[in-house]
Amino acid sequence: MSKLYLVPTPIGNLGDITLRAVEVLRSADLILAEDTRTTRILLNHYSIKAPLQSHHKFNEHRSIEAVCDNIENGTVTALVSDAGTPGVSDPGFLLVRRCIERGIAVESLPGATAFVPALVSSGLPSDRFSFEGFLPQKKGRQKRLVSLEAEERTMIFYESPFRVIKTLEQLAAALGTDRKASVSRELTKKFEETVHGTLGSLIEHFKTKAPRGEFVIVVAGTSLRDHTE
Repeated sequence: MSKLYLVPTPIGNLGDITLRAVEVLRSADLILAEDTRTTRILLNHYSIKAPLQSHHKFNEHRSIEAVCDNIENGTVTALVSDAGTPGVSDPGFLLVRRCIERGIAVESLPGATAFVPALVSSGLPSDRFSFEGFLPQKKGRQKRLVSLEAEERTMIFYESPFRVIKTLEQLAAALGTDRKASVSRELTKKFEETVHGTLGSLIEHFKTKAPRGEFVIVVAGTSLRDHTE
């Protein structure tokens, strides 16, 4: 029976893909890709010839039914994002939900995602955590920040280099400049870096060192603050 495969792709280093992921991509009749140009680099690296089709946040609403129809008609389909696991701060949720509604099998492969290495290298508690992804850019942003003030679990955020200082400043305003945190960037790549400290010290660090790359911010919850006071 045909199904939808969710296939994680490397977040930087092309070697960080599982053997099974390569096998699934090679056997797929169709690969849905967030950006076909980015995915083509990966496929060429592993000599994968499966046809590509764009599937991103701007077209997924209108293409979902056609994708499901094709799977039901026997098209073995794999979904990938530009980096990491589909559906984790990337397109995928809507298609998975519709496949489930239509009784189409969905299989998610384990693999790369940026927040796990950032979390475990942060030195902050990793037994319980809250993955927040990208904060809302405008509407609802302040409300979300206020709601996190009492969060006991370690919190994880994604951010771009263009907004990382602003986000750190807003987190500091909501949670306190002395809240323990870490910032990881360029994970698995040549210039990978994780900086540890407080929200206040991290702000100063990136004000003097221009932010480059994709960022993961990990912030201690109130339980750690209460424990250390």
